[in-house]
Amino acid sequence: MASKHKLSFAFIRSASAGKYSDGAGLWLHKRDDGGSQWFLRISIGGKRREMGLGGYPEISIKQAREDAETFRSAVRNGIDPIQHRDQQKRELLNSNNTLEKISYEAFEARKAELKEDGKAGRWFTPIKLHVLPKIGNMRIEEINQHNIKNALEPIWHSKADTARKALNRLNLIFKYAVAMDLDVDINAVAKAKILLGKTRHKPVKIPALHWRDIPEFYETLAEITSVNLAMRLLILTGVRSKPLRHFRLEEIQDNIWVIPSANMKGRKDKVSDFRVPLSQEAKNVIELAMPFSRNGYLFPGIQKGVISDATMSRKMERRGMVERPHGFRSSLRTWLAECTDAPHEVCETILAHKSGTDVQMSYRRTDFLEQRKVLMERWAGYTLGETSGLTLIKEGAR
Repeated sequence: MASKHKLSFAFIRSASAGKYSDGAGLWLHKRDDGGSQWFLRISIGGKRREMGLGGYPEISIKQAREDAETFRSAVRNGIDPIQHRDQQKRELLNSNNTLEKISYEAFEARKAELKEDGKAGRWFTPIKLHVLPKIGNMRIEEINQHNIKNALEPIWHSKADTARKALNRLNLIFKYAVAMDLDVDINAVAKAKILLGKTRHKPVKIPALHWRDIPEFYETLAEITSVNLAMRLLILTGVRSKPLRHFRLEEIQDNIWVIPSANMKGRKDKVSDFRVPLSQEAKNVIELAMPFSRNGYLFPGIQKGVISDATMSRKMERRGMVERPHGFRSSLRTWLAECTDAPHEVCETILAHKSGTDVQMSYRRTDFLEQRKVLMERWAGYTLGETSGLTLIKEGAR
């Protein structure tokens, strides 16, 4: 048997760069950069292999010798210590691959595609609230369609939209796990959806004020308050509440309100700035709102930030109305359909809706700004009671 324990602390400290044998296959490699590394030479299946044992002095002479003996014993028992150690590392790594851990990693990887790093649309919320509390501690490799079904079944019919979002997010999380080379069932989400069946939930449309009632309601907003002015501008422009609530004066360019893409609905890489033509009445409202502005926002909150959706909704609730501010978009769109002959794509563009296929959109290089100017001026006139709602728009709307 080859002699062992040839090396000493004093020798290692004074030795120059090179490889030095401690005996029985244990070696110390002193590098030119001053670092040192232990390795063990073993024979497996007739082939010589080298197995790293760690650096010196982090791994002492005594520890290196003990580890070497453990691995030599494994070889004598027909076990490949290199494969065995790698397997242990994989098992340890996989034991930490819980759904919660992988979900947060997938979310972090996707943040660059999401507005405000995913905060605005609360991308992670459906998973955080309805999935992780139930199966978040499970290893993702062990999760099957039954686990997913059981997690989402309580909200499948009562909160159908949230459940649908949770399934979509889970599908992306499982794809991320596949990219990590984790052994997951990539079809688990699709199979869970089959088990859950068709939802009985029927989407409830946001109540909207009939376009015929808009002039009368607009007149009730005559008092000059920040909330009234915000609601007046919401009616006049047909925009969603977020861009209006975050309206900054520098967004106005030559009587055009240019809404930043960050405030538009849609994926970060799928939306762009949106131009809104301002009618004369809209410009008047903005001028009236300027004294209320704070920190650059035209419609600030009472204490900080910006005015909230709830503030405008409560204004209507206190009047005993079931309609909500978002419904003004429906009022405008119905008026456009019933009272004008404006082309469909122009009407949809007013609401910042996509109209047509991706191919059609790629060839259509216009946002119909001039046509929309005419329509929005007519809408403002109708809102103020200056024109009949049934006036057909033939000139300038095509």
